[in-house]
Amino acid sequence: MSSRQRPPADADERTMLCGWLDWQRATVRLKCTGVSDEDAHRVLLPTSPTMTIAGLVSHLRWVEHGWFEAGFLGLPNQSPTGPDAEFRVPGVPLAQLLDEYDAQCARSREITAAHPLDQLEASAPPGLELVSLRWIVSHLLEETARHLGHLDLLREQIDGTTGS
Repeated sequence: MSSRQRPPADADERTMLCGWLDWQRATVRLKCTGVSDEDAHRVLLPTSPTMTIAGLVSHLRWVEHGWFEAGFLGLPNQSPTGPDAEFRVPGVPLAQLLDEYDAQCARSREITAAHPLDQLEASAPPGLELVSLRWIVSHLLEETARHLGHLDLLREQIDGTTGS
């Protein structure tokens, strides 16, 4: 998804939540436009060596998978394992990471469209209670927006690009 469209001001709850989440998802690709593979993998924060543009895009992809497919549907979790593993993507082209993220978002959209917002997930992470699809969509909206802030800062350090 490459274009952003705000949900209608008078939209119902599902349209509003999903619309704003799609806005955030589309902004991920927008923030990455024009970034070279070298810059996408560049470590700009010495205290956070996994915080790269490529790493953030990969992380967002796996967050979508973890919440919608593994948690909500109860399918096997295929996320990379190990500390910060989803952030570690040396040599993977940014275009590939963005395409994988877009495909995962499309899958998440399909899942969301097929289930009521009140439906509880099939399995919760260890030690946590089951949450509704509404909770998951709201959480992904928050998580994606928070990481867009990180992408903003990294992009500004790379080439001074701000906004959007």
